[in-house]
Amino acid sequence: MNKQITSQPDYSEWAHGPELITKQWTREPSRRFNPHQRPYQWHKHLRGQLLCIESGLIHVRTEKGTWVLPPHRAGWIPPDAMHSVHFCSALRGWSLLLTPDVCEALPASPCVIGISDVLRALTQRSKQWDKAEPLTVEHRRMLSVIVDEIRLTPHESLHLPVPQDSRLQKVTQALLDDPGNQKTVEEWAALGSVSSRTLRRLMRAETGLSFAKWQQQAKLNCALEMLARGVSVGDVSDKLGYSTPSNFIAMFRKAFGDSPKQYLMSR
Repeated sequence: MNKQITSQPDYSEWAHGPELITKQWTREPSRRFNPHQRPYQWHKHLRGQLLCIESGLIHVRTEKGTWVLPPHRAGWIPPDAMHSVHFCSALRGWSLLLTPDVCEALPASPCVIGISDVLRALTQRSKQWDKAEPLTVEHRRMLSVIVDEIRLTPHESLHLPVPQDSRLQKVTQALLDDPGNQKTVEEWAALGSVSSRTLRRLMRAETGLSFAKWQQQAKLNCALEMLARGVSVGDVSDKLGYSTPSNFIAMFRKAFGDSPKQYLMSR
């Protein structure tokens, strides 16, 4: 069971108060992530939330899919967006909670961004602001920069869209349950009782990704979760069906521009 070490008011539901409230938090790990476990603790917030991870890793599920949030990344969740959060390891981070009017300038859908030096520095400043008093003129200027940082920072490719077609869901669930399975696309199509051509068409139409790209993204998300728990690169490579760790590292580097170790530690 998740346990929050520090007890704080639920600022995410405050309609009053300053436009920006920043809070630091620490959480203990929950049980090992399974993308199909139930129940998901679905909920939404009145305020928009930028969930920033300093150490650890979480998975966030939304109505449009799932995404993984590793260290030094921030997940944007707009006001009233239904979501659930699963904590895969011990965590340390902070949240920026923004009133709905401020969020009008920000993305309308959940996304993942990198945490820039500017955003990190301004967040450190905003932690000291009084959570019950209106923002000063100086604070409002810093808030404008924070909003620009969230709005303009490029999105990271950590989102795994969820298809709606029941045949496709059967295939994608099997892929998530066994990401290292070496079935051919024809064999996956047979599992969903469709032709391989239909499988490819449905995947592209419902997720915006090719079947091969969706499968790779599922493997990357699984890899990040395992690496964050301290699983070795060799064991991750075996789990995901790669013939050698170097092949896995090459795939990871092509997708993210860094080796697994550098991606999790240096950005």
